Parts: sequence; structure tokens; C-alpha cells
Amino acid sequence: MAEAVDLHVADLHPAVDDPALNSMNFLNEVAQHYPDAVSLAAGRPYEEFFDVAAPHRHLETFRRHLVDDLGQSPAQVHRTLFQYGRTKGVVHHLVARHLAVDEQMTVDPEAVVVTVGCQEAMFLVLRALRADPRDVLLAVAPTYVGLTGAARLLDLPVWPVAAGPTGVDLPDLRGQVRRARAAGLRPRACYVMPDFANPSGVSLGLPDRRRLLDLAAEEDLLLLEDNPYGLFPAGDAGRLPTLKALDTARRVVYLGSFAKTVLPGARVGYVVADQRVGGPDGAVGLLADQLAKIKSMVTVNTSPLAQAVVGGALLEHGCSLVAATARERAAYTRNLRHLVDGLARRFPAGTSPVRWNVPTGGFFVVVTVPFAVDDALLHRSAREYGLLWTPMAHFYDDTAPVDALRLSVSAVTPEQIDLGLDRLAALVTDETARRATAVG
Repeated sequence: MAEAVDLHVADLHPAVDDPALNSMNFLNEVAQHYPDAVSLAAGRPYEEFFDVAAPHRHLETFRRHLVDDLGQSPAQVHRTLFQYGRTKGVVHHLVARHLAVDEQMTVDPEAVVVTVGCQEAMFLVLRALRADPRDVLLAVAPTYVGLTGAARLLDLPVWPVAAGPTGVDLPDLRGQVRRARAAGLRPRACYVMPDFANPSGVSLGLPDRRRLLDLAAEEDLLLLEDNPYGLFPAGDAGRLPTLKALDTARRVVYLGSFAKTVLPGARVGYVVADQRVGGPDGAVGLLADQLAKIKSMVTVNTSPLAQAVVGGALLEHGCSLVAATARERAAYTRNLRHLVDGLARRFPAGTSPVRWNVPTGGFFVVVTVPFAVDDALLHRSAREYGLLWTPMAHFYDDTAPVDALRLSVSAVTPEQIDLGLDRLAALVTDETARRATAVG
């Protein structure tokens, strides 16, 4: 007898059973099923530098800032830290200062909305832009699955744009915009991750950044710039200006996060939305004001205590996170080089069909193998070989087989990388032989 149920999936919003949402849960939870496996899957920050005393110190630093710099009374301090707070956030001025110091970006603090992680920032922006069933979002593929999932929840179709060898295929982007309009649709924005993208690891060069901004102006398109990894170039590689720093026409909505640079557990992100929005009465405000209205109905506000921890960390370093993350940057550089060198030793050029890219920073390397990679193979890798990685198929918006996987270097040691690569080599050898036998 079938078990009685109260609801069917078909009675719920279609997105709850969408592959993008299933992917996010799967990728977040698969490691829990294989706790003893070496994980080259998680794009989490390096944990060895976490300090249990730091949040308390940061909180006190921010409290002193409220008193000494902002002139708040003890009652006002308590209210700022412990009460429901300002929807746009209480560290917006420090975020603006951080962007000025580290990114040479001039930002009106009132254009900043502090969010519950960058994921909420994405959701708010997409919710505001999705105004009509004709609206579509463009996104460079492969695309961060959190962006795709958020769009699904909002009934906003995502049109993929080819990445190209330098990060985005600009002719394809222009072509997709024009094809969408010819079909009666409204392309509202294009989502891009110009620095060490998740999952591809690819970065946009400076000329392409300028050309992308020119294209956005010519096609009357917004750009959603997501930049969680920009502070982590490898070695002596220089940092390029963000799209937003180059933006002179308010074409870029900038999405930021302190998860990788301060503390992931604080869940503090932000959006810079300085686009002007005209009202029916002729009044002109900021897109950030409209996002704050939406946020007030989603999360009310971002935890003031979490914001205070991030704010204190910023204050302790003069609002610059470049110097504050020097240890992390060195660890990621070391690990990235160790991984790439290890791949070269185990899969020699000319004799192995395995290929990989060599990013100039960030957390991720994409490895192409001579067979399709899916979740079933990932489970077998974890169960039989003790190794976790991420199937690249999760980052494409179709069901076509993908012969690539993503490796992350951010949360492991060189010793774990060596062990993981030994296990990957065994998996590739065995899987290649198994499939050859099956074909034969």
C-alpha cells in the first residue's frame, strides 16, 4: 500500500524539484556521507587560520567604533548591536571604505545593502529585475549553481553565454542579447564572475573588461559582477580593477561577500546598487533602496552581531583586507601550484588524455577526463577511492554529459592534495579501462 502523503511535489513551486536546487543541496551535503574521504570538492576557506577569540575581539572593536567614532551612547550601542536593525545594514559605511581602499571604487554608503551572505544579494537583485514573464537573465556558462537556483525560484529563465578562452565570448553575448530580443524577450542583465570564476577558475583580462562594459552600454544591459575570490591572486600576479571600478555609467551591480575573507560563519555579504530609479511621482532614488524594501520582507535585516564581527575585522585592518588575508593568499597560492604540479606528474603531457586549466588565482581547477562525469561516478569515487570532487555537469543548465570535474584547493593541505591526486589517478586509470572494456 502506498504511503499516505499530505502534499505532492507537483503541488509546490516547480523550482523545489529543479536540478539547480538539488545540485546545491547535493554539493553541500555529499561530504557528510563520506567523512573519511579526501575532499577536493568544497570551495570553503582555509580553516587552519580560524581563531575562536577573533569574533569577540572584532565585536569589541566595532563597539568602540560606535562610541568613539560615531558618538553613540551606551543605550544606542546596545540597540545597534542587539535590536532589529537598519535594513540596509549597520556596517555599510565600512563596506564603502573597504571598497575604496582595496578596490579603488568610489561608493555611496547609501548604495550598499548588507545581506545574509552573497546568496541573498543575488536573490534580491534578481527579484527586483524580474518584472515581467518576458524577462531573462544571461549568465556566462559554466555558471555558479547558486545563481541558477535563485533565478529558478523567481521564474527567471537563464540563457547561457559561452565563456570562451578568456572568460566570456563577447560576440556570443551580443548574439544572445539580440536573439532574446528578436524572440520578444527582455534581457535584463548578464551575470559574470571576472576574477577566478567558480567553477572555471578563469579570469577576464583588462581589455575584455573594458570591452564588456562597452558592450553593456551599447546593448543597454546591466552586468551583475560577483567577486568572492578577487583578493586571492596566486603569487605575484597583480590584481585587475573590478568591472565596478571601471564602471562610469552605473552599468554594474556589484555583489560581494566576506565569507572568504573574514568569516564564512558570519554569513555577511552585500550588494552595491547605485543605479538611479525613477518613481511615478518623478522622484529619483537608488536601486539599493528598492532592494532594501524586498529584503525587509525576506530577512528583515542582517544580524547586527554578525555585521559587528565583520565591521570590527575591517576596522582592525584599516578597512583593507589585502594585508589581512596575506596568510590565506599564501596558502591558496601554495596549494594551487602544488595541485597543478601534481596533476602534471600524474598525467604527463603527450601520454595522458587528461587535461586541466591553470588559473592565475582563486580556489578552483577544472580537469577534463576521457569519460563522462556524473554524480554516480562521484559516489563511487568517494566510496571506493576515498576522494570527493565536484562534477562540472552541475554548472551547466542542460542534461548533456560533461567530461570534466572541478578540484578545489582552498580547504586542504599539500599532503591531502597529494593523497587526493593519487586517488584521482587510480580512479581515472580504472574508469578508462572499465569503459574501454565495456565498449569492446
